[in-house]
Amino acid sequence: MLGRMQLAIPAVLCSLYLFGTLSFVSAQRAYPDALRRDIERARDKVYPAVVNILAVTRYFSEGRAQRSPSGGSGVIVTPQGHVLTNYHVAGNSTRITCSLTTGETLEATVVAHDPLTDLSILKLRADPKRRFPYAILGNSDALKVGEYVLAMGNPLMLSSSATLGIISNTRRVFTDFTQTELEEMELDEGESTGLLTRWIQHDALILPGNSGGPLVNLKGEVVGINELGGRGMGFAIPSNLARNVLQQVLKAGRIQRGWLGVTVLPVEKLGRKTGVLVSSIFPGSPAQKAGIQPGDIILSIDGLATNARFFEEIPLFYQKMASLPIGKKVSIRLLRGGKPRTVAAVTTQWERSRGDEDEFREAGITAQNITRAMMVARKLATQQGVLVTGVRPGYPFDSARPNLKSNDIITSVNNTATPHLAALRKALSAAAQNGGEAIVHFRRGEEHLVTVVKLTTPPPDTIGGELAKPWLGVKTQVVTTEIAKAVGVDQARGFRITEVYPWTEAGKAGLRIGDIILAVNDTELEASRPQDADELQQLIEELSVGEQVELTILRRGKTQKVSVTLEETPASGETARRVRQKELEFVVRDITPLDRMEHRWSRDQKGVLVVECTTGGWANLAGLRSDDLILSINSTAIADTHAFEQAMARVVRERPKVIRIFLRRDGRTHFVFIEPDWAKLVP
Repeated sequence: MLGRMQLAIPAVLCSLYLFGTLSFVSAQRAYPDALRRDIERARDKVYPAVVNILAVTRYFSEGRAQRSPSGGSGVIVTPQGHVLTNYHVAGNSTRITCSLTTGETLEATVVAHDPLTDLSILKLRADPKRRFPYAILGNSDALKVGEYVLAMGNPLMLSSSATLGIISNTRRVFTDFTQTELEEMELDEGESTGLLTRWIQHDALILPGNSGGPLVNLKGEVVGINELGGRGMGFAIPSNLARNVLQQVLKAGRIQRGWLGVTVLPVEKLGRKTGVLVSSIFPGSPAQKAGIQPGDIILSIDGLATNARFFEEIPLFYQKMASLPIGKKVSIRLLRGGKPRTVAAVTTQWERSRGDEDEFREAGITAQNITRAMMVARKLATQQGVLVTGVRPGYPFDSARPNLKSNDIITSVNNTATPHLAALRKALSAAAQNGGEAIVHFRRGEEHLVTVVKLTTPPPDTIGGELAKPWLGVKTQVVTTEIAKAVGVDQARGFRITEVYPWTEAGKAGLRIGDIILAVNDTELEASRPQDADELQQLIEELSVGEQVELTILRRGKTQKVSVTLEETPASGETARRVRQKELEFVVRDITPLDRMEHRWSRDQKGVLVVECTTGGWANLAGLRSDDLILSINSTAIADTHAFEQAMARVVRERPKVIRIFLRRDGRTHFVFIEPDWAKLVP
């Protein structure tokens, strides 16, 4: 997967990506003709089904939702356009597009996520009657060590590449350093994978961006979904496991797995060949209710043997447990202290380890549902309540006293219980509509706290104010000894003009770059050191706007007098009116005469200047930058911040798929296209 990282890809590599060139890392001549023909045949069968996935990933940080681009690979596995890829590629994405090997780009919807196997199933958006080229899922159990395989995908976002390798291991699992515990792999989204998987290890080159791409045998069948690689090793999820997930999703629309609530170890160290050793029991689980204890050896479940002599067989036990129907009463035969016994347990749904997370924009927090696994890991007494995962500075929940913090658990709002995110959102919405005051009860460790939150949005950016000050209309530098010598004058004192602003009285009076101001109204200037830089400004500010001053200047070795009418100091950017666009998360301000002068824009230049673009917001994701001058939005001219507010209000009301912003950047005009997920932004 490529995500939350910036890669500087040379232009020649970009061209490979754009044109979808199929490349082989090793030259074809290195292999016998028969092998080359097998490779080509396998390639031709699967290549049309490989897709390049680009996603907008949503994540949470500092009390707000943020977004970043990410990418990976996938493979079409049904004629209707279902795509298999990794969960760590497509999970938590708000937009997914898939590029086919033909160059066509289609949006994709999520059918199901399964972090437990690190798989996601997508569906290409197209005419329902359309049929896509698709790859066949082969039998991963038939793989043998030494067998040739192709890893296909989009390494470093280089479209449709393939590498050749051999199978190194067909049932790879990972254990801790002491080899006493099966280790799961942590995914970026806070989930973990590995309990159900015996990975296919191979040495076909895998790079970031290959994630989710197919591992292909020389028959042209997909035998695995590549997941990770490095140091000459690649690992793929077996196709048989992926097929099971796919079939469940196509049949029921979701993944359903039975769960008993036991953690097990192999029995080889006990000198046994049969059964599995129970190492822990989940509190409140079916296993605990059935009376199963750590140290028990489970021999069978509903008559099916549960043998795990080695760690490589542990995932098979969890697969058997997962295959149990939910709500079924099962008979479990076990040994305790060498004596056999039979117990009964009723299976429940295998939950995700991590609860759903969401943003509460106006309140300024992100929060998460509490799962059973989180309850145990955090030693919580109950699942009731929502976990605060971030608080945004300056927003209502941060401004409350006491304020809320990450890891607090909100239990009620205005005496309405908040056992999950939906209840919290409903309670906060009701509070906002009834005066905006929320009495929030929350837990912090063993403390039960209460606070009052004022559900008001942060104060808008306002116009500052300054008293009118006189202004000469030029920029200067102190004439130090070094500067005097450099410009060929005898005495080091005064101020050398470095810039004359356009359309100013100074320009009309004839002041020029290079003139040295020696005196103001017969008051001689003494400045000769860098620290004297304020002397001229202080003299000017002691006068009045509209007053005419007489400057003594040195020009080309001769002194002369120049009269200049003092103007009002033009408004600075700090005093200009500002507007925050909260949905897309950026701030603009009116442009000032000084902006026009400094940027050498025309005197009647219109527009608004971007002064802040929040990292991870939709505007930032689309490439909008600070100092961009916005000229129009969806073809509506933007003269100032008032016009900007009207245009954006219309955009939020109409919710267009693409917001087209025309702007000026670094002396050139440019377009930025913002594609927000309105469902997540506007209720």
